[in-house]
Amino acid sequence: VQLQASGGGLVQAGGSLRLSCAASGRTFNNNAVGWFRQAPGKEREFVSAINWSGGSTSYADSVKGRFAISRDKARNRVYLQMNSLKADDTAVYYCAVAYTPTIQPTTPGYRYWGQGTQVTVSS
Repeated sequence: VQLQASGGGLVQAGGSLRLSCAASGRTFNNNAVGWFRQAPGKEREFVSAINWSGGSTSYADSVKGRFAISRDKARNRVYLQMNSLKADDTAVYYCAVAYTPTIQPTTPGYRYWGQGTQVTVSS
């Protein structure tokens, strides 16, 4: 599976972005998908994940209420809608496909990783 994350960019604080994760090579419809982010000098951290059916989601406390993850199984895509963005949200955002259909909150639970998309929030 090759993953392509897109939708990043430069936005002012309070603004919104929608990230998209697309897969090629095979479907990831039977796997959970997660979003992680990594800021300069920091470890990669969990942001959000969605289970195989889309019926269960999980969010880091820092983004709860501001971000929303969803998936379009017909298009083999997962989205991360990011609202009320803050300067602390600045990072490279990665999508990843889990080994399992259920949500995994840490990086070892993910088999395939995209190349990342830069999100920069100016204050």
